[in-house]
Amino acid sequence: MTVGAASARRRVLHAGIALAAAPVAARWAQAAPAPTPAQALGPFYPRILPEDRDNDLVRIRGHGRPAQGTVFFVEGRVTDVGGAAVAEALVEIWQCDVHGKYLRPADDSPGPRDDDFQGYGQTRTDAAGGYGFRTIRPVSYAGRPPHIHFLVTHPRHRRLVTQLYAQEAGAAAATGPHRRQWTESAYPSLWVIPTPDAREAGALAARFDIVLAAA
Repeated sequence: MTVGAASARRRVLHAGIALAAAPVAARWAQAAPAPTPAQALGPFYPRILPEDRDNDLVRIRGHGRPAQGTVFFVEGRVTDVGGAAVAEALVEIWQCDVHGKYLRPADDSPGPRDDDFQGYGQTRTDAAGGYGFRTIRPVSYAGRPPHIHFLVTHPRHRRLVTQLYAQEAGAAAATGPHRRQWTESAYPSLWVIPTPDAREAGALAARFDIVLAAA
């Protein structure tokens, strides 16, 4: 084979490789996760953090009874838009109790209250970006779907305030959250469908992955 022919053959091979790689690159670009949608902070982020602020909201240290409600395990990963794990991110959650009440003094509305529900918790992601909480299945109140508030912070990423929305108990899974009568249905990536979990009798669980934008 002459030098000119070899050079031409290399050009054809390189062009073929580039053409073959183009669809793969396009698929990777399409698969890149978008940042998790932001939501309003709302008025009930605790003004005073509780003394017990771990990732188990069902049990408060020193209380003899667990919180009322269905145990709900919420777990997931925190990653960046490239899919890399974000370790040591601070993940905070807060939600109302089974009666629709948030922690005092942010929520001083009258009515029954579950003083055995921690109401707020926090944890840090592990090396793989994983986090987990043991809480109660959220309930709807004041025309809002069942939800849990999230605040995720990390020095190298943009602060994220968002919410997890849970499909209502008894709703047919086939209908999905998008057909519910909530304005929050505009954010499909924030909805989860709780499923039975074998760790505790009657418990439910859902996965909620979070994608942070760069700072």
